Amino acid sequence: MHVVNYALSGKQPITACLLSAAFFGALGSSFIYGYNLSVVNAPALFIKAFYNTTWIERYGEPLAAETATLLWSVTVSIFAIGGLLGALAVSIILKVLGRKGTLLLNNIFAVIAALLLTLGERAKSFEMLIIGRLIIGVNSGIALSALPMYLGEITPRHIRGSIGQFNSILICLGVFMGQVLGLPELLGQESRWSYLFSFLALPAILQLCVLPFLPESPRYLLIERRDEAGAERAFQRFLGKKDVSQELEEVHAEARAQENLHTASVLQLLRSPGVRWQLITIIITMACYQLCGLNAIWYYTNGILREAGFAENIIPYITLSTGAIETLAAIISGLVIERIGRRPLLIFGFSAMAVFFSLLTVFLNFQERLSWMPYFSYISILAVIASFCSGPGGIPFVLTGELFEQSFRPAAFMIAGTVNWLSNFAVGLLFPFIQETLQSFAFLVFVVVCVLGAIYLFVVLPETKNKTFMDISKSFAKINKIPAPSPSNEMELVLSSKPDMNGRVQDIAKMESSF
Repeated sequence: MHVVNYALSGKQPITACLLSAAFFGALGSSFIYGYNLSVVNAPALFIKAFYNTTWIERYGEPLAAETATLLWSVTVSIFAIGGLLGALAVSIILKVLGRKGTLLLNNIFAVIAALLLTLGERAKSFEMLIIGRLIIGVNSGIALSALPMYLGEITPRHIRGSIGQFNSILICLGVFMGQVLGLPELLGQESRWSYLFSFLALPAILQLCVLPFLPESPRYLLIERRDEAGAERAFQRFLGKKDVSQELEEVHAEARAQENLHTASVLQLLRSPGVRWQLITIIITMACYQLCGLNAIWYYTNGILREAGFAENIIPYITLSTGAIETLAAIISGLVIERIGRRPLLIFGFSAMAVFFSLLTVFLNFQERLSWMPYFSYISILAVIASFCSGPGGIPFVLTGELFEQSFRPAAFMIAGTVNWLSNFAVGLLFPFIQETLQSFAFLVFVVVCVLGAIYLFVVLPETKNKTFMDISKSFAKINKIPAPSPSNEMELVLSSKPDMNGRVQDIAKMESSF
């Protein structure tokens, strides 16, 4: 038991293989999603002008204001529609191609989208831009389900949160890179804006060059593909040690316990009382992730800063600093998540966002009376962003992988992804109307969402750090009103499922008794 105790103590070093899988997996997935959240801000005026010019060339008259607004709204919001389509399709792709195979296939969507978005101006086709945004949305929808699942299954539980935060960190880096390249000195010019979208192909190509040489998820190989040799090699490379028998036995035990459980469908997951509150928790957490208001700041950040009183020529640089703060907060969260835990970071993040959104509302109402008040509005925006990235910006994806065992996980990610993208679409569609109606009080809507989310998580969510998937299921047994399985019951289930492997099961029993 020395190897297991050593690992559980957190002293086992993180291997280059595991870091490479986390970084390059996130680079070709989360990074692209983050980049697309911010990349349309800088060239917005140029894209609208391109739409108008194309319309005049086709129809001999200028684009009507209502039609121009509609085309731009579709261009922005269709990204979320593509994300929803990707989230709905991901469980089927994961089952056929596995976690790594899904990530590799997904790069094809990124490359196709980059070509359409880049060549749309040259082809004088705004339809190519809209279709490109749809396809890159599909890419992001698949990525935000496949990547957290892959990272959760390849990582030892004592660092599962930290490695899982690569998803959040690379989203933030993507947002930041979209802001940097959109500066007027770089690609934020009328003659260069289409090249902003060419950059999408680079992280996809880098992932295609590296990920094929890294292992597939050992849990997927062993439980779903029955490939013990492949799973053993994968564990050896990810953990950096030869003797991975205990890791294999842990997955074997789960596989035997689920011998008669096929991968659950969405309907089966919805009907299962044993995971009811896990599902409710993921739905609420993922809805709060989008409805807490951060995407409203990203989609309309320039307008918010303009209304806050900042000069037009410095707005791109102020926006750049928001991306830098977001990235820094995400990195700090990744460093402390295994010490502080998921639950405190989530509750603190949503609570702090509620406080700073309230302050932002106050400052926006007084900025016309006091010349220095816009600076407090700006500080509040930075504080909202830092609060979001301290927990709510990445932990919901980690939790989706942790709260469900192997058979329920694909369906859980499909539901989480659906909620995520529908909420994303709702914010992009409704926030302009909310802002027009409520003016400076618009952000109070997000205060309510953040407060309700924090209260729910405080009451319902148990801590999941350094726990096995079975331990986490036991934490929800009482609220789900089902009896928590005892160790003896679990062992009986294992024994009954594989009577011809008594020797190996006895070894597991000895191993569990030594804990």
